[in-house]
Amino acid sequence: MCPIIKATDRNRGIHGVAFNFDDMTARANQYLEKVRAEAAQTAARIVAQAKKDAEQIRRQAEADGRRAGQKAIEQTVAAQVGKQMETLLPALRQSVEEIRHARQAWLTHWEKAAVHLSAAIAARVIRRELAAQPEIALTFIREALELVAGSSTVRIHLHPADHEALRPQVDAVVKELGSLAAAELIPDLAVTPGGCRVETQFGTIDQQIETQLARIEDELT
Repeated sequence: MCPIIKATDRNRGIHGVAFNFDDMTARANQYLEKVRAEAAQTAARIVAQAKKDAEQIRRQAEADGRRAGQKAIEQTVAAQVGKQMETLLPALRQSVEEIRHARQAWLTHWEKAAVHLSAAIAARVIRRELAAQPEIALTFIREALELVAGSSTVRIHLHPADHEALRPQVDAVVKELGSLAAAELIPDLAVTPGGCRVETQFGTIDQQIETQLARIEDELT
């Protein structure tokens, strides 16, 4: 295409200049390529950011879902445990009460067993001392006679060995307690050595060692 030169231009001495359209086209193409490249980069950044945001949203949703699921599980477990505890607590209380009673019964049993063992040991010690000192039995006889002072009828039952060995001393004790009526000494195999059983019209006083220890056991237990 030829340039147009106006008459006024010719008059002013200005010469027309031919435009290079190929150069303009190349520059336009370069600009377009630059714009396309920038657009492509911008689009790539937008897409990358969108993917990043989408991934973050997905992870957040998964985390929220896990938390929601965990919370739901915890609530379900708490509800189940609560229901179980409603039935379990009474059973636990009953078990605790049974254990407490069993413990008390066990302690009582062992207390009685300990007292009984102590009484048995005491009986053996007393028997040993009586074998060495038979006159100790006079103490039991005196205590019994003091309790029946004033009775019109007194019968003193002694083991045959004690009856033979202690008769003179028992007679002396009877005379010493002048308020007693005539006492009758009776050998009796049913009475254990070292003890005595005194009978009156009012009742019987049992001063046998086993009987005294049994009374002590009853008082302790």
